[in-house]
Amino acid sequence: MSSRLCPLDNMDVQQQNNNSAWESPDPRGWDDGAATAKLFECSRIKALADERDAVQKKTFTKWVNSHLARVSCRITDLYADLRDGYVLTRLLEVLSGEQLPKPTRGRMRIHSLENVDKALQFLKEQRVHLENVGSHDIVDGNHRLTLGLIWTIILRFQIQVIKIKTEDNRETRSAKDALLLWCQMKTAGYPEVNIQNFTTSWRDGLAFNALIHKHRPDLIDFHKLTKSNATYNLQQAFNTAEQQLGLSKLLDPEDVNMEDPDEKSIITYVVSFYHYFSKMKALAVEGKRIGKVLDQAMEIEAIVERYEALAAELLAWIQHTITIISNQKFANSLAGVQQQLQAFTAFCTLEKPVKFQEKGNLEVLLFTIQSKLRANNRKLYVPSEGKSISDINKAWTCLEKAEHEREVSLRNELIRQEKLELLAQRFDHKAAMRETWLNENQRLVSQDNFGYDLPAVEAAMKKHEAIEADISSYQERIQVVVELALEMESEGYYDTKRISAQKDNILRQWGLLTELVGARRARLEQNLALQKIFQEMVYMIDWMEEMQVLLVSKDFGKHLLEVEDLLQKHGLLEADISAQTERVQALNAAALKAGSPGPGYQPCDPQIICNRVNHVQTCLEELGELAGKRRKELEDSRQLWAFFQEMEEAEAWIREKEQILAAKTCGRDLSSVLTLTSKHKTMLGELGSRRALLHQTMKRGEQILAKKRFSPGGIQEKIREVRLRWKKLEEVTGLHQQRLQEALNFFQFSTETDDLVAWLQDTYRIVSSDDFGHDDYSTQALLRKHRAVVEEVEKHRAAVLALRKQLALLAPEHRQGVDVQIRIVEVEQLYGEVAEVAVLRQQWLQDALAVYRMFSEVHACEVWIDEKEQWLEKMEVPEELDDVEVVQHRCGEGTGTGTDACVPLHLRHPPAAPPAPHVPSPLCPGSRAWTRR
Repeated sequence: MSSRLCPLDNMDVQQQNNNSAWESPDPRGWDDGAATAKLFECSRIKALADERDAVQKKTFTKWVNSHLARVSCRITDLYADLRDGYVLTRLLEVLSGEQLPKPTRGRMRIHSLENVDKALQFLKEQRVHLENVGSHDIVDGNHRLTLGLIWTIILRFQIQVIKIKTEDNRETRSAKDALLLWCQMKTAGYPEVNIQNFTTSWRDGLAFNALIHKHRPDLIDFHKLTKSNATYNLQQAFNTAEQQLGLSKLLDPEDVNMEDPDEKSIITYVVSFYHYFSKMKALAVEGKRIGKVLDQAMEIEAIVERYEALAAELLAWIQHTITIISNQKFANSLAGVQQQLQAFTAFCTLEKPVKFQEKGNLEVLLFTIQSKLRANNRKLYVPSEGKSISDINKAWTCLEKAEHEREVSLRNELIRQEKLELLAQRFDHKAAMRETWLNENQRLVSQDNFGYDLPAVEAAMKKHEAIEADISSYQERIQVVVELALEMESEGYYDTKRISAQKDNILRQWGLLTELVGARRARLEQNLALQKIFQEMVYMIDWMEEMQVLLVSKDFGKHLLEVEDLLQKHGLLEADISAQTERVQALNAAALKAGSPGPGYQPCDPQIICNRVNHVQTCLEELGELAGKRRKELEDSRQLWAFFQEMEEAEAWIREKEQILAAKTCGRDLSSVLTLTSKHKTMLGELGSRRALLHQTMKRGEQILAKKRFSPGGIQEKIREVRLRWKKLEEVTGLHQQRLQEALNFFQFSTETDDLVAWLQDTYRIVSSDDFGHDDYSTQALLRKHRAVVEEVEKHRAAVLALRKQLALLAPEHRQGVDVQIRIVEVEQLYGEVAEVAVLRQQWLQDALAVYRMFSEVHACEVWIDEKEQWLEKMEVPEELDDVEVVQHRCGEGTGTGTDACVPLHLRHPPAAPPAPHVPSPLCPGSRAWTRR
């Protein structure tokens, strides 16, 4: 066995090494006497070891059974029952509380080895060090290693978890030392008990009894025990532990009361005491906690009952109070309302705060209940329906709402009563003041002292407007008195009849005052309107005198622009006069209307008004006559200066056109000549338009002369000069037009000649082509096109012949040119060549068409012969005569009635084969076309 089965105990390792040494002695090194002594000593040690192993086996077996009892399992032989690994796996599951891999079912050795391996692997995962212990050792039933394995398990799951602090809390011990310290601490103070180890310190049994007495003094009378009676002490301790504490009796008295007790067995037994008493202590602490929890529960229940009662009482009071204060009936007097308000104030300041304090106490009480329940991890308390804090708060809110409504109603009623008293006082005071003011103003507006001129009337109007503004602003004060009376009537004031009569009197006086003010304003407006008309008449007369000074002026302008400016200014004056005429008429009508006699107020004598109207009308008529005379003079002046300006413009235009005609040429080509011709036509149009304008201008000059208002010398001279220059311009224009026409004829002739030459050259290229087609169809197409070309050539013959006639019509300077003559000859020669080549090409195309048609018929004959040969080769001669006749009939239908029917008509008597056609090219060397090119 390894020397490290457990880091806490290596005692077995030394013993095993000694045993192995005695089991294999070397007799050669001893003498006989020594051998006998050694043999006895070896036997003695072996007997002691076997005795210790037996004790361990019995102890470990009982220990294992004590734990396997939880899963209804039990062993009888520690060595044999652990071999299959099943019991070992169950034991580890009970001790660790974890689920190990499911054991393999089967009775074979390999199954046992696998199960033990699973258990040992679990111990390794739990950081249990196993050295030299394999699954085969357990399966083979090795006593020492099996005991070592169980001891290791005890150390891991029973002893290693023990941790004890010293009394001064300076050091913490664990495992074996901790267990020894725990035993020493629990037995301290017991006489004759001194635990220093787990062997001899337990032989007398007092230590076991001391441990039981320390925790359960009611089970053992420790003072009656004596050290000398070890067997009794051990038996009593073991029986008490088994019967009273439920601890398995792992040892017997004889296993402990011996010279050298087994340490592991005692440790195993003492560990069971440790775990039991530790659990008992925990249960005691738990019991105290439960008692405390019950006390707290009862206390909480009492508080809950108190809360429910207080909540019900408070809610009842709230409902009763709401019913009382919701009554909206008030006393119909100021003193009665004041008494009700005092009673309500007493409720708010004395009774309600006490109940509010009770409400706060209820919230504190509920918070205390919830805090206690929360501290004990219990479900929070839910008040019964209608008694929660939210329900109380809602009821309290309703109470406060009712209280607020009651307070508002009381105060509104109090304000209403006080307001009625104040309104009555204010009404009496204001009514007296309004009646006095109305009487004074009625006397004031009855007076008419307006004056006799516009400033005086305007001053009277301003004073009247001030009076009106004062009266208008005073209307609000009258309305205040009316509103006071109406308000008191609506509020039910007791002296309503007196208030209403006084209000009606004030309104009647106010109506009379407004009528007087309106009548006085109408009289003032009539007087003011008449005075304004008189003032406007004065302004109009002054303005007409100023206009007369302007209209008698002798300034008629010195040129057209100045005259136009004077006419424009005069037009403005006339427009102003026209506008003022309407204004004068309106003034006269208004004056006559204002002065017409009638039943109403007369601001002035009507005769005075008529005299002023007649004077203004006379001045206006004189002004109109002067304006008409002035316009006629200005119009005549404008005609004169307009004539001179138009004549100057005509002269300038003539000079401009003369310069243009002097600088113009006849052009270099047809386009330039056409452009110049177009411009010349435009200028001729302008010349015609200008001629008509000039005639009109001269006619107006003659009219001016006929009026004899201005000196005739300048007008006649200007007319004569312009006529001479106009005649000269017309002559120059005609000459230039003739030159342009001659140039146009020449350039048109040249252009037509060039076009004809270009067409002849293109046509020559077409008729001299060497393309005669490649078959019957293409040759026919070329022949049709050539015939169209020949027709075009014939059409152009007349154009070529007409060139000589056109040349004769040109101007001498153009038709006598050498280039023109040579050009005519070349055109005629070129036309002759084109006509000749066209005739030759038409003949060649007709010959080629005949050849291609012959080739086509020959090819058709060859195709027909091949078809008949193929039919004849495939035909079978029948044996029956009837069939032969049928075949012969079919042959006759397919080939004709005779042998010649099978051959085309033109091949039945073929002529001698003609030579192959030769189509000479028009471009071949030696031809006239080639030479031409």
